[in-house]
Amino acid sequence: MSVELRNITKEVAGQVHIKPTTLLLEPGHFNVLLGETGAGKTSLIKLMAGLDPIATGQILMDGQDVTRLNTQKRNISLVHQFFVNYPHMTVFDNIASPLKVAGMPKSEIAGRVEEAADILQLRPMLHRRPHELSGGQQQRTALARAIAKESRAVFLDEPLANLDYKLREELREQLPELFAGRGAVVVYATSEPEEALLLGGKTGLMEDGRMVQFGPTSEIYRQPQSLMAARVFSDPPINMAEVTKEGATIRMGADASWQAQGAIADLADGAYTLAVRPHHVAPVKSDRHSVDLTGKVLVTELSGSESSAHFQMRSADWVSLAHGVHPFEIGENHAFHLDPTACFYFAPTGELAVSGTI
Repeated sequence: MSVELRNITKEVAGQVHIKPTTLLLEPGHFNVLLGETGAGKTSLIKLMAGLDPIATGQILMDGQDVTRLNTQKRNISLVHQFFVNYPHMTVFDNIASPLKVAGMPKSEIAGRVEEAADILQLRPMLHRRPHELSGGQQQRTALARAIAKESRAVFLDEPLANLDYKLREELREQLPELFAGRGAVVVYATSEPEEALLLGGKTGLMEDGRMVQFGPTSEIYRQPQSLMAARVFSDPPINMAEVTKEGATIRMGADASWQAQGAIADLADGAYTLAVRPHHVAPVKSDRHSVDLTGKVLVTELSGSESSAHFQMRSADWVSLAHGVHPFEIGENHAFHLDPTACFYFAPTGELAVSGTI
């Protein structure tokens, strides 16, 4: 089973909401759509589910063109962030509803419902109605309905957004196991980068209706292809500064300069945006290749076994994140050390030019 998008677009009143998108989604892992509110995640899911018409392109499921098929004929399941259950039905009947519509025999329906209820620990609630359930139990009911239906594709549109923290953590851990080995393509939309990292699988980064990058989540973290992608998986925020390459020298304003090595040496001379994650900016020199920086400490924070310091240079305000407890004083000028091998260099267009290496 697979879901393939071939150059699909969506328009509303002449305005393009989804820019040309080509994508292959496969089972065996979560396919995460990651982006801020308004990035196009829900719009893309609606197109795949058949809830909205596409303007151009094709959608194929397991090689079959379903572009013009309605939602019912696509054999998909959709779970929203809101608890979409029928209030007049019991939990049993809510889970069974798509199976009854499909005309499945009662004996088979009962088996499927009970299996899904057991997976999601809902068997004691099968005779209750939604208003008698907690928010977590209501969302479990919606997930059980998707499992019982045994759909070809399951679309989860921020399904944990309205749950409290403890329930989110619990269900987030369970979700990959719930759909493992079922052969369905699972698409999970979220605005939280941490969820994408925890779920693993593959991630599609979306911005303004455009797929910015798609691939294994860990690969996007290690090799972001754009400045937007680099920003996404960095907490604290990734450090950025404008630099220039002149011959074999990289200059960061009046703050620092160092020799270009490896692939960076082959870059054309000119202006670039340098980006480096805070844990590659240390208060202690650890390598002979480290680039020395000095900045005025603005804010410090001790979190568990890590120390962070926000500091101000002439070129930019940066953050250092280091293991251990470090004695920072607010307002003091402190030495920091940049690992040049961990830097990304982005062209003025925002696309990756090269990542640092020595």
